[in-house]
Amino acid sequence: MTVGTQVQQALANARSAQANFETFSLKTQDEFAKEMYGHAAEELQPIIDGLEKRLAEIEQEEPQFLT
Repeated sequence: MTVGTQVQQALANARSAQANFETFSLKTQDEFAKEMYGHAAEELQPIIDGLEKRLAEIEQEEPQFLT
C-alpha cells in the first residue's frame, strides 16, 4: 500500500467519522450529547483539511504512487 493510498484511506475514515458525529448530533435528544457530538465533528475538520492538503501534494509530487 502506497503512502498516497494510506492518506486516501485516512481521509475517507476521517470524513466518515465526521459524518457519523454529525448524524449522532442530529438524532440525539440529549443536549449535552448533541453539543459533544457537534464539537467532535468540528474538531475533525482541521484534520480533514490537512489530509486533503497532503493528498494534493502527493498527487502533484508523485502521481504514479496513487493507485
